Amino acid sequence: AAMPGMAERTIILDGFSKTYAMTGWRLGYGAMPEEFAQVVANLMVNSNSCTNMATQRAGLEALTGPQDDVVKMVAAFRNRRKLIVDGLNAIDGITCKLPKGAFYVFPNITGTGLQSKPFADYLLQDHGVAALSGTAFGSYGEGYLRLSYANSEENLTKALERIAAAVEGARPNQANPPY
Repeated sequence: AAMPGMAERTIILDGFSKTYAMTGWRLGYGAMPEEFAQVVANLMVNSNSCTNMATQRAGLEALTGPQDDVVKMVAAFRNRRKLIVDGLNAIDGITCKLPKGAFYVFPNITGTGLQSKPFADYLLQDHGVAALSGTAFGSYGEGYLRLSYANSEENLTKALERIAAAVEGARPNQANPPY
């Protein structure tokens, strides 16, 4: 919007989930030229109306209050991201690229020979690690899992150990894989 001629053509949409760790609050905002505001309001009224006052006040406090904790949180998430990506890449058959947004990784598990959905179920039921099958995002997600790193480094380390054990215990070349 700072470039000449762009202010009248720029729409900014943002939320509080990631910056302020307000996931699940379903609070966001938009900044745009006035002529677009009513159109956007008409589109949103049926899906996102009546946000409760406490949520709105919390969002206002987040925006206008001290931002020191945001800086600390960003650093903590950067460390967690590195921990989980490095840990996943150390597991035989799993590759994981460094994500650029959110607090999720989408590791490729095709090198393990395992399928996403049964392996995600096995991880949860037998190893206590919650992962979403990549197929939840469509057929092209086969061979991938989605994992959140919005947790402590201690818990992420435990999860990585459990994932490594699960991969080892579920290799498809076994006569009777556990799932």
